[in-house]
Amino acid sequence: MGALSALIQVAAAVVAGSLLGAGGAVLAGGAVAVVAVPYGWAVGQVRAYPLSGRGVVLFAVDHTWSLVNTIAGAGFLTVNLARGHHLDPPRCCHRGRIDIHEQAMRGYATTLGNVIAGGTAANERHEDLHVRQARLLGPLYLPLVGLNYVLFSVLPVWWLYHDHDGYPITGPGRYFTRGVYLHVWHEAWAYRRDVRDRYGDLPVPRPGRRHPRRTRRSRGDRGHCTTDKT
Repeated sequence: MGALSALIQVAAAVVAGSLLGAGGAVLAGGAVAVVAVPYGWAVGQVRAYPLSGRGVVLFAVDHTWSLVNTIAGAGFLTVNLARGHHLDPPRCCHRGRIDIHEQAMRGYATTLGNVIAGGTAANERHEDLHVRQARLLGPLYLPLVGLNYVLFSVLPVWWLYHDHDGYPITGPGRYFTRGVYLHVWHEAWAYRRDVRDRYGDLPVPRPGRRHPRRTRRSRGDRGHCTTDKT
């Protein structure tokens, strides 16, 4: 599927670029090819899409409705590979995504499209939700994420309900990492799901939200795909 993925991305870029003429088609196709080819290679290396109905559906969504996110993820992947980062085939085999061992940003796992950098067993479900968010919203996903970051950066309405005791804002850096970042819609959604994973239906707090603290209830270790590292 890797070669087909690269072909679809380049073809879509050529069609879009042709709106600006033949020169636009060539430039757009060439620019996307730079990232689509490494992405297609990685799809084959990690066997990202299973040869099943589910795999076909995921591939179709990623290369139609969510194609913009796939191309963005291809660019993200290419930059990481250029930095010397490595693929993690056991973690993503047949899971409809591409995992990279190393973090793109120190201290954070990062997901763009269906490419995850720095994912671990602890944050896997969180990052997988971002992959599904992109597939659900398609071309609207990145604009909505960017708009929310801008709005919450210049108009911090989250300050009214932020957990200032648990996550104090002590400077410009903390303003973004403990404030804006925790409250933008796609992260708040993922952290809310994280809390439900850990505590079930108990009304416990999620990062950045002001709620009374509760005692953690263990849910036991969660299993992973048999292709994961042991």
